[in-house]
Amino acid sequence: MAYKMDRKLSDGAFDFVDSEKITGLLSGQGEDKVRLREIFAKSMEKNPLTLEETAALLAIRSEEGKQELFQTAKALKKAIYGNRIVLFAPLYIGNLCINDCLYCGFRKSSGGTVRKTLTQDEIVAEVKALQDEGQKRLILVFGESPVYGPDFIANCVKTVYGVHSGNGAIRRVNINAAPLDVAGYKIVKAEGIGTYQIFQETYHRETYAKYHPANTVKGDFMWRLDSLDRAFEAGIDDLGIGALIGLYDWRFEVMGLVSHALHLKEKFGVGPHTISFPRIQPAEGMNLPLPYKCSDEDFKHLVAVLRLAVPYTGMIMTARESPEIRNEVMHLGVSQIDAGTHLEIGGYSSHSEKQALEREQFQVGDTRGLDQVTGWLLGEGFIPSFCTSCYRAGRTGDRFMEFAEKGLINKFCTPNALLTLAEFLQDYASPNTKALGDALIEKELQKMPEDAWKERIKDNLRKIQTGQRDLRV
Repeated sequence: MAYKMDRKLSDGAFDFVDSEKITGLLSGQGEDKVRLREIFAKSMEKNPLTLEETAALLAIRSEEGKQELFQTAKALKKAIYGNRIVLFAPLYIGNLCINDCLYCGFRKSSGGTVRKTLTQDEIVAEVKALQDEGQKRLILVFGESPVYGPDFIANCVKTVYGVHSGNGAIRRVNINAAPLDVAGYKIVKAEGIGTYQIFQETYHRETYAKYHPANTVKGDFMWRLDSLDRAFEAGIDDLGIGALIGLYDWRFEVMGLVSHALHLKEKFGVGPHTISFPRIQPAEGMNLPLPYKCSDEDFKHLVAVLRLAVPYTGMIMTARESPEIRNEVMHLGVSQIDAGTHLEIGGYSSHSEKQALEREQFQVGDTRGLDQVTGWLLGEGFIPSFCTSCYRAGRTGDRFMEFAEKGLINKFCTPNALLTLAEFLQDYASPNTKALGDALIEKELQKMPEDAWKERIKDNLRKIQTGQRDLRV
């Protein structure tokens, strides 16, 4: 029997975004230095913040207050994640779409968009091109269309995992696709996906209705808001949330994201694995007044507040941002970025260097290749990581949270990041990037105490030099 979506909401579904409360908190806050320092101290204890505490951070206006916020965010990020930055690439599978979101290049009314869905053979070609650059983690992106049902998504995941070019292998496949019902999520989960990511776009109901026509599937605010609850009910505990910054007041969106994280934690015992906060960018045929643009300074504020409010959640900064902004914001709590990004369907195997908005969802700000981004991160003192160990060892959901709360992320993740970096340096890096990477690995080893654990890491590094791959501790 053909799959048919059941549009039933999850058990106990409700609108957990209290707009009236959020608006009141945002309008009623002043900058209280004593209270702020109490909140900073709570954050450094790795405790999630309440909405009231988050609003207090959003109310900071003084330069002194902002600098203290930024320094606390940097310190917390380092305490939890060390100096690792996880790298991935988006792979757009198809841009057919039944929705008409006014800000999106894939909207159904866009006459200038070139429509395309990759065949399975074309997916293989794209994945080989990605592997030949050194990518190990992908997020597959789909428009919302009956063509891209759960069986189609699952088949794409299976195809990606089956591709191997040289030493290349995709070890984690995440998904960015339309909300499914419980049965649909189970079908996709069975193929071994990583994170299932769904953006609410905006948590402000009136703004949501403005940009998402009511006669479309995406026009149903509650169907989307409830989407991750249904995924949890289907057994997927590795989930990503996000908001498109610039549709409404960025402070409200931060409060919406924190509300979502608190809701998932309360209902399922674990919050989102990742939070994304892309700023709106030009798209094919887009001609919108955008009165809520988020400035670069406000963007830094946003990232720092999210880092403190949801301490154990991975924070993703996308290639929508320019290299300059990414360089500024990276230190404030970001833990994942995409690199070598092509958004046009089939763009990796065609090796196209020019952006073509008619084939993309939006305009990319950082067009550097993976080797360039890796070299940049090394130059900034970060460890570029391609690690997938937690996911493949079954440390997701509450198991990952327990692992994180015991302070074990750095103990395990830094060594595994070094091992995956060593693979990249050996197989794909330019001479300059390899020199930077080798020096950083040696520097990180010198920080470690002389014990059996360090010897195990050094032994694995030696094995990588002799051609062994996919080693982890």
